Amino acid sequence: MKSNFFKYIFIIFATGIMIFAIIKIKKDENKVVQQVTETEEVQEEIKEIKLGVASFDSINPILSQNKNIQDISKIIYEPLITLTKDYKLEYCLAKEIAKQNDTVYLIKVRDDKKWSNGEKFTADDIKFTIDRLKDSNTIYSSNVQNVTTVEVIDNSTVRITLDQEVPFFEYRLIFPILSSAYYSDKEFIPDIVPVGTGMYQVSQVQDSALILTKNEYYENKEKLKLDKITVTTFNTVGELYNSFKIGNIDLISTQNSNLKDYIGTIGYFSKEMKGREHDFIAFNTKGQILSQTSVRKAIGYSIDKSNIVSSIYGDNYYTSSFPLDYGNWIYQEQETSSGYNTEQAKQILLDDGWKYQSKYWQKTVNYRTQRLQLNFVVKNSDASRVNVAENIKNQLLNQGIRVNLIKASDTQYQNYLTNKNYDMILCSINLSTTPDLTTFFGANNLANYNNEEVTNLMNEVKNSKDDAKLKELYKRLGEIYKTEMPYLSLYNNKYTVAYNTNLAGTVEPNWFNQFYNIQDWHK
Repeated sequence: MKSNFFKYIFIIFATGIMIFAIIKIKKDENKVVQQVTETEEVQEEIKEIKLGVASFDSINPILSQNKNIQDISKIIYEPLITLTKDYKLEYCLAKEIAKQNDTVYLIKVRDDKKWSNGEKFTADDIKFTIDRLKDSNTIYSSNVQNVTTVEVIDNSTVRITLDQEVPFFEYRLIFPILSSAYYSDKEFIPDIVPVGTGMYQVSQVQDSALILTKNEYYENKEKLKLDKITVTTFNTVGELYNSFKIGNIDLISTQNSNLKDYIGTIGYFSKEMKGREHDFIAFNTKGQILSQTSVRKAIGYSIDKSNIVSSIYGDNYYTSSFPLDYGNWIYQEQETSSGYNTEQAKQILLDDGWKYQSKYWQKTVNYRTQRLQLNFVVKNSDASRVNVAENIKNQLLNQGIRVNLIKASDTQYQNYLTNKNYDMILCSINLSTTPDLTTFFGANNLANYNNEEVTNLMNEVKNSKDDAKLKELYKRLGEIYKTEMPYLSLYNNKYTVAYNTNLAGTVEPNWFNQFYNIQDWHK
């Protein structure tokens, strides 16, 4: 009996020890989990990123000539209208825009916005900004060059009058608005840091850096994950690249097609997209030979754009088929081939009565023999584009199409453009944020091109507010561009945004704005 008693005592004691051990292990596990969680939470609380600017001039976006400043200004200041990732209009400080007639716009602005110093945003600020832009020579001055008057109707309404009709004028209202009250007793100079209505404000100006913090008067400041953005200034782009390479800068953007030569290929993510620089050939459609659509199409089929991009630009450019195929919502077709097909090119000429004889394509017209021989103009001061023109000349020669390459000085080149005394000319344009195609299809265009259907389509697009209808109209313009071929689009440059692998959040830039989704960024 006594033996059983001690036996029970032992079992109870052993069970107690096991229970104690289990509880202790559980507590230790929970402590470890808690420590890991606390560590993760500490890591998640890193709410600062570092940006950089080379050749800093002024944080005032109206005075600055620096593209990086213009980019950063988009999180400090706000425009009347902004653009989405696919370049579609989106109201910002404006809440309604009414086109009263061809040259008059009535703009209603938001009455709930405040500057970062607490002052109320009003219509006076719009007039002030436009007046300063017209008095300055900046990146945004051309946006308001056709504005004749800005009338303040009341605190939330302005009327803008233009000197002529400007298609898609609303797209030009993307410039940052500055405070008129803030400047009431200050000179408009680069040293003064203006206030903004954007997500962040300049809170400190140091010798080699600007410190941005949340704008306390921004309506959605509680949704901003970043508490601080440090913008370091560098004397040269090389210094900026080196700082990014060693991890001291979190994000950079550039149109430098050789970026990888400076920052390498590892240790960062990057997003590449078509840039604004668009190169194309303009055909003189009033010329004796190039008035023939068949010849223009044969030339288009004879030029391998991929060969140009590869051999001249090391695949650092994108081939292109239409001025708006850089991701614009209004023209989403991405097929970039002109239908490069040398056999098709020959067949088009044969079908149109041309014959290849004595090393020339020849055709008898009104008892006279035409030879397929063309003058091709390129600006001599641009070595890369001279190489492109040489490449095109050789490609066409392989097809039996003879080209006389004219390497013109800058002045001569401009005279050729003005007088249109060329058969073909290699052109480059910085594309606008607006989908306006007046440069290509408007009066006095570079191709001397007239088409009644195109004229009607151009009139329709500038007056239509129906998105679906606009897409259909632009699709048709694209079809005519390719089948009639008054121009041959060649390629666009690359715009690259590179960012640290530790940067969390979605980075979805375009060449207009690299800071979409910044409210969700953190490290």
